[in-house]
Amino acid sequence: QVQLVESGGGLVQPGGSLRLSCVASGSIFFSISTMGWYRQAPGKQRELVAAITKNLNTNYADSVKGRFTISRDNAKKTVYLQMNSLKPDDTAVYHCNLQRPGTDLWGQGTQVTVSS
Repeated sequence: QVQLVESGGGLVQPGGSLRLSCVASGSIFFSISTMGWYRQAPGKQRELVAAITKNLNTNYADSVKGRFTISRDNAKKTVYLQMNSLKPDDTAVYHCNLQRPGTDLWGQGTQVTVSS
């Protein structure tokens, strides 16, 4: 069974850091997939935070540029999101996404709360 499992969320004070991880399991062509992190805050639409292609090209939401870094380890079938200088507006459920032609897979999400 193919699935994505996120971890690393939690409660952090403004200015703090967290590192999210997303592990893909099952028979899946991880290395040729585009991996992304999305987030959804209460009452808001889900939005793209960061994505990384099979060629290691990255793109970020304007709101996180310079603070967040996405990376991947194909051998471990894992994608990471390093989040620094966190702000209360970053509070949301963060979801991992895997895309390739014919496949659009989502994880259950991990809660990130930025509060003092």
